[in-house]
Amino acid sequence: MIEFFQAVGRFSFLQYALLTGVLASVACGIIGSYVVTRRITYVAGAIAHFVLGGMGLVRYLNVVHGWTFLQPLYGAVVSGLLAAVIIGLVGLYAREREDTAIGAVWALGMAIGLIFISQTPGYNQDLMSYLFGNILLVSIADLWMIAGLDLLVICFGLLFYNRLLAICFDEEFARIRGINVGLFYILLLCLAALTVVILVNVVGIVMVIALITLPAATAGHFTNSLSRMMILATLFCVFFTTAGLAISYGPDLPAGAVIIVVAGVTYLSVVIGTKLWHSR
Repeated sequence: MIEFFQAVGRFSFLQYALLTGVLASVACGIIGSYVVTRRITYVAGAIAHFVLGGMGLVRYLNVVHGWTFLQPLYGAVVSGLLAAVIIGLVGLYAREREDTAIGAVWALGMAIGLIFISQTPGYNQDLMSYLFGNILLVSIADLWMIAGLDLLVICFGLLFYNRLLAICFDEEFARIRGINVGLFYILLLCLAALTVVILVNVVGIVMVIALITLPAATAGHFTNSLSRMMILATLFCVFFTTAGLAISYGPDLPAGAVIIVVAGVTYLSVVIGTKLWHSR
C-alpha cells in the first residue's frame, strides 16, 4: 500500500481515481442513506440495468441509422429517469409491492439492452464496459460531472431533508403533515437515477450498486440518525474506494472488483460483529 501512495504523487490517473472515489462518495453516501432507510436498495440495481436498455438503443441508432449526434449518456439519462418514474408510480398507485416493480424494471431493461446489442453490428466493447467500468480511466470531464452531481444532491438534501426524512421513516405521518408523499418519493427516485446514470458512465453498473448500498448499510449499524448515517456512509465509501485502489495496485488486480470486495467484507464483518455483540 505504501507503493500505491508513492505512485499517487507521480501518476495523474491514480490522482483522478482517488478524487473520483471521494466525489462519488458524497452522492452515494447521501442517496444511499435514503435508499437503505426506505428499504429500496434494489432500486439502484433496477435503474442501473434499465439504463443498459437506453444505452443499447442509442448505440443501435448510432451504428445502424447513423444518428451520431446521440451520445450513450443521453440514452442513459432518459432511461434512468423513466425507470425511476415507473417504479415510483407503480409502487404508489398500482397497489403493487415495490420489490415487484423493481424486479420487473430490472429484467425489462436488461432484456431491451441485450436485444439492441445483438442487433448492432460490430463489437460492443463500449456497452459492455458500462457493466464493469474502470475507475482508473476517468477524465477531468468525468470529475466535473460527478462534482455537479454532488452539488445537486447536497442542495436537494438540504432543501427537502425534513420531508424526505418523514417519507423514509413514517409515510403516514408525512401525509398527515400535508407532505406530497408521491411527488417527493418520485423526486427521490429520479435523483437516485441521476446518481446511478452518471456513476455508471464512470465506474460501471456493478460498482454503482455496491457503492450506493454497502456504505449506507454499514453506517446504519452505527447510528439511528439519518444525517449522521449520511456522513458515516460517505466516510465509509471514501475508505472503501481508497483501500480498494491501494490493495489492487501492487498485484495489478481489477480496482473496481477489489473495491467491491473491501466494501462487501466490511459490511458482512459489521453485521456479524454486531450480531455477536448484541447476543452477549
